[in-house]
Amino acid sequence: MVSRMPSSPGGLEVPLWRSIAVFRFASLAYVGLLVLRDAHRYDHPIAAGGVLLAMLAWTVATAVGYARPAARRWPLLLADLGVVLAIMLATPWVVGRTALAAGVPTLTVAWLAGPVLAWAVSGGRRRGGVAALVLGVADLATRERISQSSLTGVILLLLAGVVVGHVARLAVTAEERLQRAVELEAATRERERLARDIHDSVLQVLALVQRRGAHLDGEAGELARLAGEQEAALRALIGRAAAAPPDEGADRDLRDLLDRYASATVEVAAPATPVPLPARVAEELAAAVGAALDNVARHAGGRAWVLIEDEGETVTVSVRDEGPGIPAGRLAEAAAQGRLGVAQSIRGRVADLGGEARILSAPGAGTEIELTVPRSDR
Repeated sequence: MVSRMPSSPGGLEVPLWRSIAVFRFASLAYVGLLVLRDAHRYDHPIAAGGVLLAMLAWTVATAVGYARPAARRWPLLLADLGVVLAIMLATPWVVGRTALAAGVPTLTVAWLAGPVLAWAVSGGRRRGGVAALVLGVADLATRERISQSSLTGVILLLLAGVVVGHVARLAVTAEERLQRAVELEAATRERERLARDIHDSVLQVLALVQRRGAHLDGEAGELARLAGEQEAALRALIGRAAAAPPDEGADRDLRDLLDRYASATVEVAAPATPVPLPARVAEELAAAVGAALDNVARHAGGRAWVLIEDEGETVTVSVRDEGPGIPAGRLAEAAAQGRLGVAQSIRGRVADLGGEARILSAPGAGTEIELTVPRSDR
């Protein structure tokens, strides 16, 4: 069952609710004309007038109720369906089976589509289809004989529920995307404003401190190192506009995930254009890169470089350091001793993605780890 779609007072589905109210009043006017025309053929014409007044009262009640987003819930939806069903079931007694068999229209006629449209807008095409089937079956049950025209009416009712429900779902999705776009634009503008201010003041001061104190010893050298780290962190923060919150199952830009590793000792080089990957692939690859950088910090020290290469069908991330390198057989020895950081955190993650991890190292020549993954998520 489709869950109820969120409503907002200014949402894009508001015109749909107003259209339903207009439809119900217009269809009720049509019912009134038919009652005036055929009342002399009814078994109980006075009762028909009472039913018509009840239909008018309920039309006003639903117009007021559905105008408030908080009221568009199951109590009103079920009551709407129940009232229309009751009027439909009263039709054989009010109109008379003889008149119905002679082709006199039922009391509800097109008015019965009101709950179908309301259910469709509130919950999508499945809910609209359910309401259409319930009312369609009830409409057929009130007739003396089922003709092609009556079956056509049920089919049209079902199509209306499905199509309007689909349009309502598209409206809600469009509203959510528009809201995310507005939030992203506002965040981007604020970030650009802050970036200009920070670039003109804070970054320049930090860079100056780092350059002047880079070759000093003691606390002055430590202060310069910290200033360099903060400069790199700030540049990574303002270097690229904030990305919109990803939809569930949407692609992620690998650059955004790897930028967080940039620091005074880690340099991240990425293409100028986005590097989209399925969310799971991007997150697992970023975790493998993080594990590689942890190994650099523990065993190599010094600087490290991360390079992202978009190769179309595959994406390769290289992590290179200038440490002492890995002696031959050291990884196998570590795995045998139960230290599985490289085996599980790096190679295991990449292998689960259908990719390949290559470790190129020689004593005294540093280490380079190449992580290659296919673009699709297996």
